[in-house]
Amino acid sequence: MKNIAIVEDEDAAAEVLAGHIAQYAARNGQEFSVCRFHDAVELLADYKPLYSVIFMDIQMPHRDGMSAAVDLRALDKTVSIVFITNLMQYAQKGYEVDAVAYLVKPVGYFDFALKFRKALDVYVMNADRAITVNTAGGLCRISTDRLMYVEIVRHRLYYHLVDDVIEITGVLYKVEDELRHFGFLRCNQCYLVNPKFVVSVKGLSLKVGNETLMISRPRRNAFLAELAGWYAGAEGKHD
Repeated sequence: MKNIAIVEDEDAAAEVLAGHIAQYAARNGQEFSVCRFHDAVELLADYKPLYSVIFMDIQMPHRDGMSAAVDLRALDKTVSIVFITNLMQYAQKGYEVDAVAYLVKPVGYFDFALKFRKALDVYVMNADRAITVNTAGGLCRISTDRLMYVEIVRHRLYYHLVDDVIEITGVLYKVEDELRHFGFLRCNQCYLVNPKFVVSVKGLSLKVGNETLMISRPRRNAFLAELAGWYAGAEGKHD
């Protein structure tokens, strides 16, 4: 059963969304647990990354849904966000926080069903390759497909994402055990890298995204062999 959140201050609008979710569940043989929040402040208070999809109204009292989504993304990198709006002009801004889609009020079932199915598919894709880290602000769910590399500096771990850096206390060998299943490779004692973001290798220099990291001399041959093996496996999946 997947958890769905509705963040909507208008009772009538929240009831419409809840009704659409129930109808979608009945038609597709699925079960959902729906939780309604009256505003974004209520959602973010002691937030836990438990939801597959969050329907977020943009215009709400206390705090608008767009700015709340920025803080939400800092806590949950995998949840699918669908914005609800009265005005089309807000729709484009939603993609700045990786919103899956937007719905314009009044929300009809046909448009809802298309966007909801897409949101569920995106979540499943992200969740299958996600990990949870314990940050100072609470648990944070991140997709390994957005994680370029992990760095350790004086017992502090830095998760370098494509759009953020998450800092926690920890040890690299435990992270290595967890990320090995997702293809991450150790290039020296300080870095675990996601091979999908490797741009080039020149001598002992490794370019990951826009960052240049160092390969330790003792690890170089083993690392290159592991990297070549990853590329061979990746190519095989597309044959």
